[in-house]
Amino acid sequence: MSMDRRELLRTAAALGMSFTLPGLEARAAERRGNERPRSLLVIWMAGGPSQLETWDPHPGSIIGGPTRAIKTAIPGVEIAEHFPLLAEQLHHLSVVRSLVSREGDHDRATYTLKTGYRPSATVNHPGLGSIVAHAQPSTDLDLPPVVSLGQENRPWKGGFLGGSLDALQVQEPGQKGENMQDWFRDAHTQQRLKGLDIVGKNFAQGRQVVLDRTLHDHSVQAALRMMSSDQLRAFDLGDEPQALRDAYGDNNFGRGLLVGRRLIEQGVRSVEVTLQNFDTHNDNFGRHRGHAAVLDPAFAALLKDLAARDLLASTAVLCLGEFGRTPRINGADGRDHWPHGFSCLVGGAGIHAGQLIGATDPTGIRQEPENPVKVEDLYATVLTALAIDPAHSVQTSIGRPIQYSSGVPLTRLIG
Repeated sequence: MSMDRRELLRTAAALGMSFTLPGLEARAAERRGNERPRSLLVIWMAGGPSQLETWDPHPGSIIGGPTRAIKTAIPGVEIAEHFPLLAEQLHHLSVVRSLVSREGDHDRATYTLKTGYRPSATVNHPGLGSIVAHAQPSTDLDLPPVVSLGQENRPWKGGFLGGSLDALQVQEPGQKGENMQDWFRDAHTQQRLKGLDIVGKNFAQGRQVVLDRTLHDHSVQAALRMMSSDQLRAFDLGDEPQALRDAYGDNNFGRGLLVGRRLIEQGVRSVEVTLQNFDTHNDNFGRHRGHAAVLDPAFAALLKDLAARDLLASTAVLCLGEFGRTPRINGADGRDHWPHGFSCLVGGAGIHAGQLIGATDPTGIRQEPENPVKVEDLYATVLTALAIDPAHSVQTSIGRPIQYSSGVPLTRLIG
């Protein structure tokens, strides 16, 4: 589907968006984006999405199944037919079809894709979002710097960077939950807080090291600061235009992406929004159609929204899961785990858009994809785009220096 300029402006207005024209205004928007604090927004497709039913379809091939392909805003690049709205917005992103990992178990693969490192018996690595918040701390942010939205069993953790960089998890985003209400101004609650302070001071006597390790004081003060801040309104969608909320979708994931945009606007460094249940060992094709009906409008609305608000120039956007799915279709009409050549979408924050990297074998015979991309290289690229040195080394509590990322940035994606 195509739009002329007038239709595009009218659509943008209906969505409650401003619209900037290319040329000088676009370059001015990029400069403003470079001046803003940089942030990371990850769409996490939990369970391992099939590359063949998302960003790397092979229609008509022995491995393709019934999924057809559609053209996108990137010339020559097609994606699965279930994403027509995202196809129109794909020029904001690049497509990587050759991610490779050595982990095919959910837990180990999730750890690897959340951190950029394989699991270790001696090191608890921080999540990518926690690394971003650690490298670029904010002094004027009352909200947590790392937030996980939606039903996610394994949100980002601070690892050896510390528990203060664990993600705040909001399982049902879009409205202020009871645990976020500004409830502590009444006299009864103030009295309880005084009692808590007395208990805390008594416990601290002779136990300061233990107390510091629990992060009790940090957690209490951070919670009180957040609940008394105007920034808390970022979690409440009540002041968003109905047309925009409808564009994102009236579901937990769509509301999560819209809250994620609002958090980025407030200066939150890292946001992940989870869409669950991609573990499609059975009914792979039907279940992916159902997920696409939620993901497609929400993701497309997010990209338009970020671009219209001059946020895409300062926000790295990444969409992926812990691995892909086998070229072979199993007896339950499903696909099994496949870490050998899977796909992701990446863009924003100066990452080159419109690129296609890698290719998988349409016969399913060759396991290794063309131009394989290691997870750590992808993350080194994202960190570099966010003006973070991936080779920066942090001393762990056992005296071991570990880099933010062991990878090498992809020159195709950053200049």
